[in-house]
Amino acid sequence: MSSNEPCANPLLLGWVQEWVDLARERNSKGLTTYRKAYVALKACPVTFSHPSQLSQLKGFGPKLCDRLTEKLKQHCQENGLPVPKRPRQSRIPGLPNQNDDEDVEERPPKRQRKVKPYVPTLRSGPYALVLGLATLEEGDRTGMTKPRLIEVAQPYCDASFTAPPDPTKFYTAWNSMKTLLDKDIVYERGRPTRRYHLTEEGWEVARRIQQTMNPGQSGPDPLARPEPQPLEAENAPRIVERIVDRSPSLEIESQPQKQSTYSDVVANGDSSSGSSALPNFRPIRLAPGSFEVHLVLDVREVRAKTDRDYMQDELTKKGVKPIMRSLELGDALWVAKCKDPNFLSRLGSEGDEVVLDYIVERKRLDDLIGSIKDGRFHEQKFRLKRSGIKNVVYIVEEISMDSEVLDKRAEMVQSAIGSTQVVNGYFVKKTQRMDDTIRYLTRMTMLLKKQYESKSLLVIPTEVLTAQNYLPLLDHLRQKEPTTGHYISYPAFASLASKSDLMTLRDLYLKMLMCTKHVSGEKALEIQKRWKTPYEFVKAFESCGPGEEGDKRKREMVFEQTGNLVGRKKITKPLSQKIAEVWADV
Repeated sequence: MSSNEPCANPLLLGWVQEWVDLARERNSKGLTTYRKAYVALKACPVTFSHPSQLSQLKGFGPKLCDRLTEKLKQHCQENGLPVPKRPRQSRIPGLPNQNDDEDVEERPPKRQRKVKPYVPTLRSGPYALVLGLATLEEGDRTGMTKPRLIEVAQPYCDASFTAPPDPTKFYTAWNSMKTLLDKDIVYERGRPTRRYHLTEEGWEVARRIQQTMNPGQSGPDPLARPEPQPLEAENAPRIVERIVDRSPSLEIESQPQKQSTYSDVVANGDSSSGSSALPNFRPIRLAPGSFEVHLVLDVREVRAKTDRDYMQDELTKKGVKPIMRSLELGDALWVAKCKDPNFLSRLGSEGDEVVLDYIVERKRLDDLIGSIKDGRFHEQKFRLKRSGIKNVVYIVEEISMDSEVLDKRAEMVQSAIGSTQVVNGYFVKKTQRMDDTIRYLTRMTMLLKKQYESKSLLVIPTEVLTAQNYLPLLDHLRQKEPTTGHYISYPAFASLASKSDLMTLRDLYLKMLMCTKHVSGEKALEIQKRWKTPYEFVKAFESCGPGEEGDKRKREMVFEQTGNLVGRKKITKPLSQKIAEVWADV
């Protein structure tokens, strides 16, 4: 665009020409704006004393005038010249190529809208990409390739740059690069291997981000890798928020059930023995420093059949390398792994892992609705209760569902979640997508490492355990020593979990009672206290006699026998009649 024709403002024109050449080199969308400004300034015969007067010309806005003002100040300082003062009235009457007609002076000045500077959302795709590119030195000409940029930016972003949040969709956090290119914060160059750079405005955005993160620093220092924040117990939310339409999360790969390899580690025991036959034992003591806390993840927790290792890989990137195996119960749990693999076996236990008092059961929203409808939800909670683990965490992942179906089932889902929290005493954690679940497991692992690795652990020898005395023994120890935890080895835990299907008569009886609608666990326990076995219950109905009078006594029998109960244990007359219809065929 150079020409030998004289110009009234050669210094300003030279700077605008530099920007035109730079925009053309970067293939920037601002090239058209710079070209219009260049043409208008070159054709103007008036000499300007200050760049602010250029706002009268077409193509010059406040931002371009401010850039030229800064450039002029820098030029004057470098050459020891006085900086021109901004004139009070920058308008020159009769100037050609003005943006407005002459009668504009008579109009009242419009109140200009203040343009807010662009600030990307914390830990979003644009936020991470800007910080990733800011690791380059300002003015660097080499740029950064896409694979390298993804590697550097991923620690600053909650979403993945390589895998979509939903296996049925195709967009990733990398799609936000288009936003940065459109806003002229990033420019790309090079074919076929594209390299990405921050523009001058991009560096301003990076500085603003850094000032927000570290107010005492003036420049970006984005290489400080974010550390996982420990999850404080008092900050753990216990109120489940309203269920909304979110992105899908993990996919459970269904596999056929196989017989547990640990099924024979713990004996069944004598079902007739009660708490009076609890064993006396000397616990195995694991000293601090002799073990490490590890996360154990079920191998069936896969993102998709074609992306089986995503969750494991993402946890590893965050500093938590999980142990992958097929769990007998739950989707994730934590173990204390002995540094000496033979330590437990020498003292009457087996393996080298001790199960801690935390277990996670994960439910997608659609799976939760399905399990409530077919009864699996109560079955799983029943098995978790029999596991003996004190702290059960239910992760409910929200996924995209048909709004009509969600509205129809919302009350049922909220009731089930509320019951899980209040009645069962389990902690419910809601996440929006798979990455949130991964981040939560990371924070929990860091918290449990801090909580357990600095204290001793007492392990119950497996040789004294049976499937019958395990829960009574745990209850006895927790009542006797409430501040001291007692744990079992992982093989013993897996063996007991595999035996949870082999229920006692009492367990089976309670489950039979709970098959009647509105008979909760508390109500079933009260019935079982009065009629110890199903046989006794049926015989009690038969003793009411035949005929209409007998049928009336059958319908009211349970209500009359439990009439002194209140609250959740109370059995109403209609419910008593429904129980009689099932058990006495009234």
